[in-house]
Amino acid sequence: MDLMNPTPDHADLRDLARRFAESELAPQASEYDKAERFNLALFRKLGELGLLGITVPERFGGTGLDASAAVIVHEELAAADPGFTLSYLAHAMLFANNLAVNGNDEQRLRILPGACSGALIGGMCMSEPGAGTDVVGMRTTAVRRGDHYILNGAKMWITNGCVSDTELGDVFLVYAKTEEPAGKAISSFLVEKGMPGFALGQRIKDKLGMRASATAELVFEDCVLPAANRIGDDGRAVLCMMRNLEIERLTLAAMSLGIARRCIEIMNQYASDRKAFGSPLRDFGQVQRHIAESYAEYMAGRAYVYATAANLDLNKSGNRMDSDGVKLYCAAMAKNVADRAIQVLGGYGYVGEYHVERLWRDAKLLEIGGGTNEAHQKNITRDLMTVARIR
Repeated sequence: MDLMNPTPDHADLRDLARRFAESELAPQASEYDKAERFNLALFRKLGELGLLGITVPERFGGTGLDASAAVIVHEELAAADPGFTLSYLAHAMLFANNLAVNGNDEQRLRILPGACSGALIGGMCMSEPGAGTDVVGMRTTAVRRGDHYILNGAKMWITNGCVSDTELGDVFLVYAKTEEPAGKAISSFLVEKGMPGFALGQRIKDKLGMRASATAELVFEDCVLPAANRIGDDGRAVLCMMRNLEIERLTLAAMSLGIARRCIEIMNQYASDRKAFGSPLRDFGQVQRHIAESYAEYMAGRAYVYATAANLDLNKSGNRMDSDGVKLYCAAMAKNVADRAIQVLGGYGYVGEYHVERLWRDAKLLEIGGGTNEAHQKNITRDLMTVARIR
């Protein structure tokens, strides 16, 4: 069995995603990065291809594929435009997959067909201005009032929080505390554009990387939510959150693979074309080291990512150690490979013409978003305490 393409359907999916990335994504990537704009029209084309609901069951409008399929698409898209791919991940994994696994049928049937087609743009709201990795430190609250909840607070760094400088995304899965005062019970809710008290705070600009992905602060001021918009049991959302973090971290690692692969291809070609002292750059030992180590590290990360994907059940938790592990390894690997590519290209690597400077900027976010390196180190070390022998 081919670990990277477990079935013919997976191989066909990779071909579809790669063709889209090369023909549609790559030509616009630099333009949208420079303008700090989200390409909404192109994003909706992913719905036409059946990719926006890649892991959502078919009866809710999705494609019904597995974690390996999600990894394939993220790797291929990120090789062309990581910023665009980050928005895809927030929509397809953090929102659509999360709702498909944790929502009830009424919620799924009402929301997911639009999310899978691209008619609705979704996101997930967990981080706050004063609480990121410390999830239980969140201060957003949802207080029950009969058949409604009153939501108050703010969420920060929300991918797809807006689709332009002034326009909100369409629907969000929002985590909030449901005990007073300052309890630890956390619930999740569907919050939809147009609900009274729900507003765009600020569009976050001037980011180091991932500039083609729209990031925003979202504000809730006495936002009235029907109790029917609560996802799952009251106060039990932490389990749902942790389960969805596994596929998030796995697909972020897959994005790292795409970044690394593109950088290797660029520096490999450049080292063949460019000459110094009468010989191609690839004849020099210093350059050979950059290329060879990058390839070996990329292939090691790729094997780890696809092996983890093959063992990940989207409907239950249980593989946190390796979902943390692949992201911890691959995020640093991608940044290091991009750094080497800049070094090989010299001055040309430092400017936008060859794209590696953009890929380097984008790669840094993967060491922060979806869990910091330090959080992964803590989780893995803690989980290893329960393992007598590594299988």
